[in-house]
Amino acid sequence: MPNIKSAKKRVKVNATKNLRNKAIKTNLKTTVKKANTAIESGVNAEEAARLAYKKIDQAAAKGVLHKNTAARKKAAIAKRLNQA
Repeated sequence: MPNIKSAKKRVKVNATKNLRNKAIKTNLKTTVKKANTAIESGVNAEEAARLAYKKIDQAAAKGVLHKNTAARKKAAIAKRLNQA
């Protein structure tokens, strides 16, 4: 445990940001999985892909994902959608 006041604050801030990032990543993974299953089944595939794109863009905007990672994930979804 840190003794310096600023170090104690950093621990608190890092814990808060960790929870926020974890929630965003978990929600993102769930949305991408739902999009993949929708694409495989063919039911509301375009709508599910659109929601997945939105979540990926939001995560990239908040700094949870790198912009190239976001682009790669979106391209993979688009490729699956076009093949279906």
